[in-house]
Amino acid sequence: MEIITRPGWIEVICGPMFAGKSEELIRRIKRLEYAKKKTIVFKPAIDNRYSETEVVSHSNLKTKSIAIRESKDMLDYIDSTTFAVAVDEVQFLDKELLPIAQKLALKGIRVILAGLDTDFRGEPFMMTASLMTIAEDVTKLTAICVVCGAPATKTQRIINGQPAHYSDPIIKVGASEAYEPRCRHCHQVLKS
Repeated sequence: MEIITRPGWIEVICGPMFAGKSEELIRRIKRLEYAKKKTIVFKPAIDNRYSETEVVSHSNLKTKSIAIRESKDMLDYIDSTTFAVAVDEVQFLDKELLPIAQKLALKGIRVILAGLDTDFRGEPFMMTASLMTIAEDVTKLTAICVVCGAPATKTQRIINGQPAHYSDPIIKVGASEAYEPRCRHCHQVLKS
């Protein structure tokens, strides 16, 4: 990435489940904390898998966060001393996140966003896809396919030991009990 000389930009960290998105987000947050830069961390309230008050990675790295129901709730916590805003699991947030992220970056705030780029069907999460188009920097991570060991770019939903059906609801919060990383060749979705 080129050197950014003016403050305020958008970074997106994306990929399938178990690729290390939350770990990378936490790593960037910790670097800002070491530099004594005021950073506010948010997560959608729907994501209460490991904690209601922290962003937690699957490997148990964690950082304090504020749970929000709507993107506009972030604005209640951000002030003129805020250097950076970090948001995990952006795919669960409403479409207002897009203009809010733009507005914050234009105000000189570093905006770091992490989330799934595709759903269990292999189709784009439109929130993440839209954020990727306006970001100055996009980091796309891969996991390792649990079937063949190839780079995994898909998230496989498993229900009762079987691949999910295409007609199943898109949003189902879960972890290794319901999802696993797969490559494009091993990823399956049952047609209803």
